[in-house]
Amino acid sequence: MQNKLQELTDKLYEEGLSKGKEEGARILEEARQEAERILTEARKEARNIQAEAERAAAEMKSKVESDLKMASAQTLQATRQDIENLVVARIADDKIGAALSDPDFLKQIILVVAQQFSAQESADLSLLLPERLQSQLEPFVQNEVTKVLGQEVSAAFTKKIAGGFRIGPKDGSYFISLTDDTFKGLIGEYLRPVTRKFLFEQ
Repeated sequence: MQNKLQELTDKLYEEGLSKGKEEGARILEEARQEAERILTEARKEARNIQAEAERAAAEMKSKVESDLKMASAQTLQATRQDIENLVVARIADDKIGAALSDPDFLKQIILVVAQQFSAQESADLSLLLPERLQSQLEPFVQNEVTKVLGQEVSAAFTKKIAGGFRIGPKDGSYFISLTDDTFKGLIGEYLRPVTRKFLFEQ
C-alpha cells in the first residue's frame, strides 16, 4: 500500500513537473515571440523616424540653400544697382550740374525757349530760376527775355532748383521743366543700359 501511494505520488509529481515544464516552455516561447514582435516594431519605427528625420533634414537643407541663393541674388542685384546709381549720378552730376549752373549757357537756353513761347503763346509767362544765380539772371530776364516776348516776364528765384529753370504760363496750366534734376533723370535713363553693360556685361 505504501509502495502504491509512493508510486502515485511520484506519478503525480512527474506529471505536474512535466506540465509545468510544458507551460513554462509555452510561456517562454510566447514571451520570446512577443519580444521579437516588439523588437521588429521598434526597428520599423526607428527606420521610419530616421527616414522622416532624413527627409526633414533634406527639405531644410534645400530650403536653406534656396533662401541663401535668393538672398545672394538680391544682395548682388542691390549692390549692382547701387554701383550703377553712383556711376550714373556722378557722370550726370558732373556734366549736367556744371552746364546748368553756367549763367551764360542758361541764358542761351532761356532765350531759345522764350522765342518759341513768343511765336506760339500769348499768355503771360513765369520763370522759376536758381536763387544762387539771381544776381546774374534777374537783369537778363527783365531786359532780354522781356524784349523777346514783347511783354514782362515774372521771374522767381528758389533754393529748390540748383541749376536750370522752369517756365510756363502764370496760370500754372502747365510748365516746361529744364532743371538739373530733370536732365539728370533723362540722361540717367539713357546712361543706365550702357553703364550696366559696361560694368556687369549684361
